[in-house]
Amino acid sequence: MTISTNSSAEEEKGYIPSVPVLTSNRLSPEVLWSFGRIGGETVSPDQTKVLYGVTYYSVEKNKGFKDLYILDLKTKKSVRITDSAENEGSASWRPDGKKIAYLSNQSGSSQLWEMNPDGSNKKQISFLDGDVSDFKYFPDGSSVVLVKSVKLDQSVNDLYPDLPLANARLETDLMYRHWDSWHDYTYNHLFIATYNETGIFDAKDIMPGERYDAPMKPFGGMEQVSVSPDGKIIAYTCKKKTGMDYSFSTNSEIWLYDISTGKTKNLTEGIMGYDQNPVFSPDGKLIAWESMERDGYESDQARLFIADVATGKRTNLFENFEESAASITWNKDGKTIYFISDIQGTDEIFSVSITSKEIKRLTSGIHNYKSIQFAGESLLARKHSMSQPDELYLVTIPSGIDQPLTQVTQPIMTQLKMGKVEKRWMRTTDGKDMLVWLIFPPDFDPQKKYPALLYCEGGPQSTVSQFWSYRWNFQMMAANDYIIVAPNRRGLPGFGKEWLEQISKDYGGQNIQDYLTAIDEAAKEPYIDSNKLGCVGASYGGFSVYYLAGHHNKRFKAFISHCGIFNFEQMYTTTEEMWFENWDMGGSYWDKDNAAAQRSFSFSPHKFVDKWDTPILVIHGENDYRIPFTQGMAAYNAAIMRGIPAEFLLLRNENHWVLKPQNGILWQRSFFKWLDKWLK
Repeated sequence: MTISTNSSAEEEKGYIPSVPVLTSNRLSPEVLWSFGRIGGETVSPDQTKVLYGVTYYSVEKNKGFKDLYILDLKTKKSVRITDSAENEGSASWRPDGKKIAYLSNQSGSSQLWEMNPDGSNKKQISFLDGDVSDFKYFPDGSSVVLVKSVKLDQSVNDLYPDLPLANARLETDLMYRHWDSWHDYTYNHLFIATYNETGIFDAKDIMPGERYDAPMKPFGGMEQVSVSPDGKIIAYTCKKKTGMDYSFSTNSEIWLYDISTGKTKNLTEGIMGYDQNPVFSPDGKLIAWESMERDGYESDQARLFIADVATGKRTNLFENFEESAASITWNKDGKTIYFISDIQGTDEIFSVSITSKEIKRLTSGIHNYKSIQFAGESLLARKHSMSQPDELYLVTIPSGIDQPLTQVTQPIMTQLKMGKVEKRWMRTTDGKDMLVWLIFPPDFDPQKKYPALLYCEGGPQSTVSQFWSYRWNFQMMAANDYIIVAPNRRGLPGFGKEWLEQISKDYGGQNIQDYLTAIDEAAKEPYIDSNKLGCVGASYGGFSVYYLAGHHNKRFKAFISHCGIFNFEQMYTTTEEMWFENWDMGGSYWDKDNAAAQRSFSFSPHKFVDKWDTPILVIHGENDYRIPFTQGMAAYNAAIMRGIPAEFLLLRNENHWVLKPQNGILWQRSFFKWLDKWLK
């Protein structure tokens, strides 16, 4: 234990911890979970203030407590405006800036509340049946868009009311469960309600009877909904498919609902992949969104499209750009759009002209920007790196120079020593240049020899950028005196379309060689002990660990796989989002005439267990429906039956991730206990 506190931090209303006094300058699991986590930032209508939230986790209570803050952009000072056991959700400014709205369960269900910008005079303004799960004001403040669940399907108990104690499900199609929850017979619907300071009235479902979700489950929020500046149109993201069609397709659309006529039209008909996150231009004449071209390919390039709202004419602004757009933000004059894109291992801010389609890079550095919005003539951005948790910054246009606005994590960060993060370029077996991050222990001594860990990224097409993770934290690994080797192997964004797409249908191919290139080249360094190499990863990275366990030729002395794919055939018929499996495998395993699919399934790690010879720790969440926990169970059982030292950490109440404080600390302790046992 490397943390002590000055006083008891628990208070009846909430959890507002004192700054921990560390007894070591090394990052530990307890320290990691003591950081305040910033998010939900939104600029006030007059562009002078920022509303944001900070969540602190109580390990004792095993949950998080969020409070809201107001930052004055002129003085750069923040004031906490809430101190409550209730986690005020989806907090945002009312369009006139005189109130802050939020969701609260204080009345017994999730309803919309308002308060003054100083946190005073809290008042419930919605009294609707059932929970309100999200909301957005109309620009003029006359109405509000609400998200509510609508029950449209019948359970077994509905079908047989004389069997109220029957605990069963009756399924007739696919997508009966998703991510970490079973379908509850309800759908997210959008409602329009009249608003004034006395309350919300006449809520109208704009999707009556539709068995579709808007926002889309499981992760969609109000970024998928936009109201036109004149308040006449609601644009929303929805994939209007059900059952097996839904499970195999990524074809979500941008739908435009005309409030005066009650009619809905499809803006993106004919574009077959994900279309999502619409944003109206300041004058309301144009709408921008993220658009993928191919149905079933969830990692396709997210192109930046705009369309004329009146005519529907669409324009691709990314004709000469191979990376993807996120956090789309219009300039005030409506002629330029700012966005974030991954580029060679970092997430940077770019701009594009809607007329010339010229793309300019605004920022550069060893960092990730994760959100942007205008604050006056500058951009408010959230930024982090492998060595720094999230903080808010103000980014100057056009210089791209940023200045910090918050210091939520600094009282702890100033007590810690971080290891050096170094960028290397390595030549792959097919003659390409690959970026590899090396992260060194805080007190690195080149005269010593260190054990090293090959990090295998998940996704498979998610970036090894400058991310800060509360589980796969490279500085935490380095603090335990490991050197981390984190390659941007084949299949990762930020290095062009060809590099990104090569991995599909080639799981056991070039990307595996890229992994081995990275660890082999790194192990040539005199300060890395080539006899003490480990290999770790989650999800696709967990598959990579299982696969390398049968193909590493005794390079590694320890493996850790978290929520990894072990048996491809079992995975194909038990996962929920079939579009992912079908695209990446190239088809089903029973299609014997499909050469691409047959090759893909030949890479299944379970086929190579006879070659396993190295200790392995298997970790899995029991509520993981993306890669069901039986995959981890099968891998562990196989290792034990082979006589290989193995452990199985099953987290009974976690999904594909680890979200609860005590489970997170247990995860870290188990992780390093295993590595230390075999590599030190």
